[in-house]
Amino acid sequence: MTLTGKMLIGQHAISGNREAIRAINPATDATLEPAYLGGDGEPVAQACALAWAAFDVYRETSLEVRATFLETVAAHIEALGDELIERAVAETGLPHARIQGERGRTCGQLRTFARTVRAGEWLDARVDTAQPQRQPLPRPDLRQRHIALGPVAVFGASNFPLAFSVAGGDTASALAAGCPVIVKAHGAHPGTSELVGRAVAQAVKACGLPEGVFSLLYGSGREVGMALVTDPRIKAVGFTGSRSGGLALIHAAQARPEPIPVYAEMSSINPVYLFPAALTARGDALAQGFVASLTQGAGQFCTNPGLVIGVQGPALDRFISSAAERLHSCAAQTMLTPGIASAFTSGVVALTEHAKVAAQGLAATGPHQGQAHLFVTQAQDFLANEHLQAEVFGASSLVVACANVEEIRQVSEHLEGQLTATLQLDEDDLPDAKALLPVLERRAGRLLVNGWPTGVEVCDAMVHGGPFPATSESRSTSVGTAAIQRFLRPVCYQDFPDALLPDALRHGNPLLLRRLLDGQREA
Repeated sequence: MTLTGKMLIGQHAISGNREAIRAINPATDATLEPAYLGGDGEPVAQACALAWAAFDVYRETSLEVRATFLETVAAHIEALGDELIERAVAETGLPHARIQGERGRTCGQLRTFARTVRAGEWLDARVDTAQPQRQPLPRPDLRQRHIALGPVAVFGASNFPLAFSVAGGDTASALAAGCPVIVKAHGAHPGTSELVGRAVAQAVKACGLPEGVFSLLYGSGREVGMALVTDPRIKAVGFTGSRSGGLALIHAAQARPEPIPVYAEMSSINPVYLFPAALTARGDALAQGFVASLTQGAGQFCTNPGLVIGVQGPALDRFISSAAERLHSCAAQTMLTPGIASAFTSGVVALTEHAKVAAQGLAATGPHQGQAHLFVTQAQDFLANEHLQAEVFGASSLVVACANVEEIRQVSEHLEGQLTATLQLDEDDLPDAKALLPVLERRAGRLLVNGWPTGVEVCDAMVHGGPFPATSESRSTSVGTAAIQRFLRPVCYQDFPDALLPDALRHGNPLLLRRLLDGQREA
């Protein structure tokens, strides 16, 4: 497939008229062709008009049609073959195996949402039949289902060119809910975005859906993004990126005459708790697992373990020494973009001014490489210095040495909202862990025992979210089938004749849903 450097407005490829975006291979510093001219307000308006025209048709497609569409998108992405893998590797510096795995995750989550759509449980159909003889007042016939919010704007993420970008989790869950999607491609991987975007557009056409179900836009500055968020036809936003970028979108969305929800994943340092018994019994193994998690993918994961908390003493000292020894031999790794590499270096320099450097990896040998760092500080210094809680996006982590378990609790209460909190514990640590658990439930969206936070399973039970600033909406998740709920709202139908009711609520239950009927689940 020849890359064109054009945006996709429905089924039409058009050129922009703003500053060009050019991908850079971060491993070689080479500029990649073609150039992608950014858009302005006109293509945004065109895409939004098409999405709005498609909305009422698309949201009422049958469960089977919509599920088949999601599966068709996955098949078209897979059909791109090695071309997609090679372009993504060139634009991100990530290894082939990582991109191949991410393609599998992307297509897997599309098929998972197809299963979810077919099951229909997300409709949350509820029926309270009429009780005309009830005293003192009769009860009307009341029926409820969930419907799609409307067209959704999705912003591609820098660190996941497939799984959190054009056809990633936000797009898949919005399409599953019945929402047309307009994606603003990330400027770091425009060619990858075009390949995937064209695969989605081909699936739209193959399934006979309105062309406005999907569009793909480019823009080098804020113009396209702000135009999208402020267009009255956009009803929700999905975003993964920096805190500053997420907050800008949130403020714009809230300033509209009709405010809309922004589901932004922004900032998290993902504390790891080393409880005393576990630290004493297996400190070396914990150091090995920690360093592997810290340096995986150059540390460019939103679930990277950026904070380690333990009780000071010989066991914690041995852990730090063991981790430092392993880190010393870790090669510097290519980061996703020159900007991300520069920001990582700045973050490490800033931490150096506030904490002790315990270890660093091998120095960079090529362009845009990140050198892994491990820092150490005391709990009281952490509590007194807000700079120590700042996220450094990359392979950098801070160990906080606490005087006792009570001080661990104080540090935990001081933390901002997190995506994850990890508990490394043995049986003797259970009482202390149980006492800390209520604090961690208030602070994080996913709690792990004896694992590492990097790696997010796409399944029904997963939560990838958390209190601010981990996300802008702690009641939701961006990974897992519950992500569909972000793009739905309930509607109640009172005393409707059967002919006017949607299939999900009709008397004969033609969709065979397990509805809540007069307080009992239908078989």
